[in-house]
Amino acid sequence: MVEDMDFLNIDYLRQGSAKQQQAAEVIDRLELLDHLKCYHPIWVGTIPIGIDIASSDLDIICQVRDFVSFERGMKERYGEILPGLTSSLRTVDNLERMVIRFRYGGWEFEVFAQPLPSTHQNGYRHMVVEYRLLKRLGEVGRQSIIELKKSGYKTEPAFAKLLNIPGDPYVELLKMYDWSEDQLDAMIKQFTDKENGYE
Repeated sequence: MVEDMDFLNIDYLRQGSAKQQQAAEVIDRLELLDHLKCYHPIWVGTIPIGIDIASSDLDIICQVRDFVSFERGMKERYGEILPGLTSSLRTVDNLERMVIRFRYGGWEFEVFAQPLPSTHQNGYRHMVVEYRLLKRLGEVGRQSIIELKKSGYKTEPAFAKLLNIPGDPYVELLKMYDWSEDQLDAMIKQFTDKENGYE
């Protein structure tokens, strides 16, 4: 359902916007994706799809089953060069998850780990849906999302606000992951018709 973007390979970001290139350079400098390779890391969030704001951080999701080994490996590899590295483990909806946070090169990082395959995690699926919507909304839509985020909206609520999507935005956007191009086109057409006064 990703259409024409391969989010599993960050090469596209190395040739992207100035901010995307800077972020990719910092990730490369840390050799972070290489270190996490066995955990199937995917860089997700707003920066890969170009709707980041000044406070946006770098989010990487991983598939992890042994959290003790995962945490130990991160601390052994990066503990000395990242003195502010912290980790937290909690259970949400009967599923364990660990978040490792640190700051490096002027960027805030969050490495998010769950026992689910990375492409099945909400962070990845939300990003894919948002990318597909942005392709249809164009530059005006992208800027509208950025402005909503600057005013305090989180990403998924910003899309729901812009597109008048009812219900829980996190749940509703996830449902769209399996939508066909025709379904997405129809929703955007309905939105643009309302915007233009055609109802």
